[in-house]
Amino acid sequence: MKDLRTAFSSLAKLIAARIRELESGAKPKPFGKLVPAKSFAGVRAALPGVLLTESEGVVFAAALATHLQPHLFDEAIAGALTKAADYPRIGGVRGKDSRLFLPTGETVMFLLGALEIDERLEVLSLFDEEHAFARKGVLRLEKPRGNESWASGRLELGEDVVDQIMGLPTRRPRLGPDFPAQRLSTKLDWDDLVLEKQTAAEVREIESWIRHGDTLLVDWELERFIKPGYRALFYGPSGTGKTLTASLLGKQTGRDVYRIDLSLVVSKYIGETEKNLSRIFAKAEDKNWILFFDEADALFGKRTGVKDSHDRYANQETSYLLQRVETFGGLVILASNLRTNIDEAFLRRFQSVIHFPKPNAEERQRIWSRMLPRQASLSERVNLTQLCQRHELTGANIANVLQYASLQSLERGDHVLEARDIELAIAREYEKEGRLG
Repeated sequence: MKDLRTAFSSLAKLIAARIRELESGAKPKPFGKLVPAKSFAGVRAALPGVLLTESEGVVFAAALATHLQPHLFDEAIAGALTKAADYPRIGGVRGKDSRLFLPTGETVMFLLGALEIDERLEVLSLFDEEHAFARKGVLRLEKPRGNESWASGRLELGEDVVDQIMGLPTRRPRLGPDFPAQRLSTKLDWDDLVLEKQTAAEVREIESWIRHGDTLLVDWELERFIKPGYRALFYGPSGTGKTLTASLLGKQTGRDVYRIDLSLVVSKYIGETEKNLSRIFAKAEDKNWILFFDEADALFGKRTGVKDSHDRYANQETSYLLQRVETFGGLVILASNLRTNIDEAFLRRFQSVIHFPKPNAEERQRIWSRMLPRQASLSERVNLTQLCQRHELTGANIANVLQYASLQSLERGDHVLEARDIELAIAREYEKEGRLG
């Protein structure tokens, strides 16, 4: 904490020195001529795995001060001004509730003495999507209002940055526009999941990578030949266990699984889809999360021939996603009904492409047996073996059938799953899918 106090003290002195330059009309000096650049070393070293330059340390200190020393800017500015004046170059906005000064991109320009076009462009590059600030989820510029300049956006720290610096447990992000993904969890275990033998073996390979991937890359020195991270495609009909498998991989290995909400990711506005994706990957960086893209066709579908600007930008989004998936150090799982819907460029980079077929009769009987509630019994009129041979159902179909038949038994109060209820529920499942019974 002493190092942070030193950095904040230097930040206040830098603000005062810049205001003196403003009032005198002097040309801004490099910030290292006004305060010792090394005084920001504590801030630069505050985040493990993120190496900041001296100027980046100043920017990070400015953003961090609004949380740890929120009155710093107001007090430093008020203490330095010798006359009543309005200096737009200082930038900043007032907090809606706190009414405190909140630094913006223009404030960063002011602190670093960036007046010329090339200097301003250099500062703005700190907020590029490929910069460590964005990639690591440390810091970004808020989207400006209306036609305001990009630099008018407010500095926004990553949600868990302050927690990290204070040594507090990292809070799980909540689904919303800033984080378009929702955590998956399950009360089930591997024994509850019925998969075809080959599918189960390939899923176990992913679990093996989760447990031993770091050893493979670092201790066995294969990082020279193998890219970090693991990429897998789960494909097959709906209800065959793709989402449950992703959830169980997380549960059994102690990793959080986040399902990406594509309705919050895909945008009709140029460049917004990439920004939304960037936020997800930045948040997930270095956290050992599993990212699960359900119905992935919308993002990972085949690129088209360029007929208009829409096609061109859609292909750019796919190319950006390809690059981000390839450089992500964690596990990315895509789910699709059809393998052929996914762009071949993605498939070539995947370690696993796993088919989840509909269960056969023997597998269906195992699913029925696992799902049947202990509190109920099957009617004598139900021959489970024949039922499983006659009706091609997925695990999700069977769960729906059991729910309906169980509710009917509870309504009657007999706790018996009747054949007529089961057959009716199966017919409804067929009807939903446009199948004939």
